[in-house]
Amino acid sequence: MLPHRTPPLARPARRAALGALSLAAACSLLITPATAAPTTAGAPAGHCAGQDRLRVPGAALQQTDCLDELTTAGTVVSGHTDPADYAGLTPKDLATPSGVPGIQIDGYFPDTSTTNTNHGWQHDSQFVVRLPDHWNGGLVVAGTPGNREQYANDRAIADWVLARGYAYAATDKGNTGTAFHRDGRRPGDAIAEWNTRLTQLTRAARAVVAQRYHRPPARTLATGMSNGGYLVRWQLENHPELYDGGVDWEGTLWRADGPNLLTSLPAALRHYPAYAAGGPGAADARTALHRAGFPAGSEFLWPYHYQVYWDLTQRIYREELDPGYDGATEAGTPYCASGTPACDADYDYAARPAAVHRAVDRIALTGRIGKPLITLQGTLDVLLPISEDSDVYARMVHASGRGGLLRYYRIEDGTHTDSLVDAFPGRLRPLVPCHRAAFTALEGWITSGSRPPAGHTVARPAGADATTLLTSCPLG
Repeated sequence: MLPHRTPPLARPARRAALGALSLAAACSLLITPATAAPTTAGAPAGHCAGQDRLRVPGAALQQTDCLDELTTAGTVVSGHTDPADYAGLTPKDLATPSGVPGIQIDGYFPDTSTTNTNHGWQHDSQFVVRLPDHWNGGLVVAGTPGNREQYANDRAIADWVLARGYAYAATDKGNTGTAFHRDGRRPGDAIAEWNTRLTQLTRAARAVVAQRYHRPPARTLATGMSNGGYLVRWQLENHPELYDGGVDWEGTLWRADGPNLLTSLPAALRHYPAYAAGGPGAADARTALHRAGFPAGSEFLWPYHYQVYWDLTQRIYREELDPGYDGATEAGTPYCASGTPACDADYDYAARPAAVHRAVDRIALTGRIGKPLITLQGTLDVLLPISEDSDVYARMVHASGRGGLLRYYRIEDGTHTDSLVDAFPGRLRPLVPCHRAAFTALEGWITSGSRPPAGHTVARPAGADATTLLTSCPLG
């Protein structure tokens, strides 16, 4: 996801840091890191047995704790998660499972950047590995949405897969916050590191699982939303040998020749002010926004996204891939008026130098997946418009001859950030139950050969109430 703005939690002796995107969760979120809790004492015999012998290969530091509860039902109180990491990503009434004792390992891999302040470590490439006592033989690995830290998926993904018996591992992707673009030596380095860090964590987590349970995982699944979904696509294209499959939840699309974030967001920044002002130019501005990919019917979401997502997302990702556009200015000028020098509202990706396109090509997707992938995205996503993102990626997969490995579900009335379901009652559908349905479908696909339904638009059930929409999303 992209950056998501929420108030910081009030915790003493903690430095607030802006957290962010999946690229697709593109809201700007003020994140405050959690303080590490001491190791649980007095664990019963057999519970967490052998925890002192667990080693995360390649880690520069690790802390191993025996917990009575690995889900957020317990880790919020014990200090083994940080609610600010996942604030704004799920509906407020999402149920929290419990009853998952086991081992949690927190730590970090060697790195030179210091944007992640969780645990007071001031060190990037932080990770979390959770190993439930009652294991189902599988491992789920995830990267974070936006530029958030390693606990960002705890409510949306980790709680549910842990309750199903999976081991779980997540990474902060190697840099965090809205100044993530400062990491690396050349344009694109920071985003390229995201891919390297998830590969690194997957290999390490598979080894730790084998240490804990005395056999390797029977299946390793990658999943994530927004920027985390992009990581799933990239991993299945470039390291299919590490995974049995993946679920891509509204992954960010990067293509050297477009479309990408830098081709859709400038149009939003350029035309929205005229649309919002009303008057004779409003109708033309609305048409221009539709032409740029922002779907008809999504207009009620535009004011929020203009205020929170579009401007910040455009500026910080453009700075990462094209820092020369605004000269010495870092990440542009917020809400600059179209027509002013070096304004991101006037950014024209197609006209930028070849070096910029080469920077994007370093992180670009190809569609050449090597393992089964299920992609889902909401039709009312106005951070990463679906016609400029997953629709395009699905065509890329089919064009590469890998269509048999893909199922693509367009979720009617879903949007990029599930918390907006609460802000607009009755107008949106949460994606978290659709992700769970997709994950379950992937399990059947890779374990029993039960093929999921063909890709299609999943209609919003007529008359369904909020509780039904939050707990059910049939894909068939």
